[in-house]
Amino acid sequence: MSLHAKLCERAAQGKPLIVGLIGAGKFGAMYLAQVPKTPGVHVVGIADLAPPNARANLARVGWTSERCGAASLDAALAHGTTHVSDDWEALVGHPRIDVIVECTGHPLAAVQHCLAAFRHGKHVVNVTVEADALCGPLLARRAAEAGVVYSLAYGDQPALICDLVDWARAAGFGVVAAGRGHKWLPHFAQSTPETVWGFYGLTPEQAKIGGLNPKMFNSFLDGSKPAIESTAVCNATGLVAPPDGLTYPPASIDDIPMMCRPIAEGGVLHTKGQVEVISSLERDGRAIPYDIRFGVFVVFEGDTEYIRNCFREYMVRTDPTGRYACLYKRWHLIGLEVGISVASVGLRGEPTGAAVCFNADVVISRPAKHSTARVVIRCGGSYCPRRSRSNSEACRSVLRTGQDSSVR
Repeated sequence: MSLHAKLCERAAQGKPLIVGLIGAGKFGAMYLAQVPKTPGVHVVGIADLAPPNARANLARVGWTSERCGAASLDAALAHGTTHVSDDWEALVGHPRIDVIVECTGHPLAAVQHCLAAFRHGKHVVNVTVEADALCGPLLARRAAEAGVVYSLAYGDQPALICDLVDWARAAGFGVVAAGRGHKWLPHFAQSTPETVWGFYGLTPEQAKIGGLNPKMFNSFLDGSKPAIESTAVCNATGLVAPPDGLTYPPASIDDIPMMCRPIAEGGVLHTKGQVEVISSLERDGRAIPYDIRFGVFVVFEGDTEYIRNCFREYMVRTDPTGRYACLYKRWHLIGLEVGISVASVGLRGEPTGAAVCFNADVVISRPAKHSTARVVIRCGGSYCPRRSRSNSEACRSVLRTGQDSSVR
């Protein structure tokens, strides 16, 4: 039975999944925009450090004040409405809640929220991928010990990549590579929050008017976010990271099978079964037509002549040898897709990606040119570029990742 059919069944029975959300910022608001149109789900409570901001976001996505005006969680349960507060502990501790969606973007707080939810017998959909890159294997183990499910969030690229990898393996294909796209040039790694807006074509004043967070946007630009997400993918799929870090080869979608094959065969991979991030820009800055910038992909192998002949018969785009092919999603819809994880976790007891090993880590590659020996280096879009590296190569002294954690 499909997830939608199962949700409709729960709605008809009057037994919706009871959900609590921690963090109602941009990602959380995108999820909340879909909730009123999703049968069989009741978001009973929202915990946010700034409840007025959470209510403003709810209004922005179309919620009425009556819908989110419950005076307590029990009142929300009784009337099918939602309670908004700043008390995350009450939310994770309520006995009726089935699933917690952790959506703060603060890695250390996210770990605390996840562990508390496990102790109270709640499944967790973790949007804060920085926390998963930090200690995803531990979180998955703690969830299993508590008899609940821990999951990456569908809509964010790591879970979508995991889905494609699972498709390939379940269909009997060997996975050669998997990853995501990114707008990348080597000098972007030197960007800092003070210089980031120039790369986006904005002035600091324009960014301020738009309420844009320079650290967050710099993490997208400088390689922090791709490295963090690639780490999560490695640990959730068993794929490995490049030994010297992500290389961001430029390629169109049609050229991904040619690029993501072993070096000995003309590609960039050190080994089969590796993650990589594909750049949407040529090294001279020219935009690549039909790029994968906002999408995800898996490269799989036709390991027999019969399978390769099937590729030819059905006009599958492959590398020149006909051996390697690619399946992809060109877009990801961020929080608009999180309901897939909520339904999978709550109805099937299955994560949409979760750490099964510790294959990769996010490490400091080199200080950015604007930093000094005595500066506090803040990870995740600040003053030090990131690389996803195989665990055997990783600097084990560097564990803290995310926009608000730091190392000296």
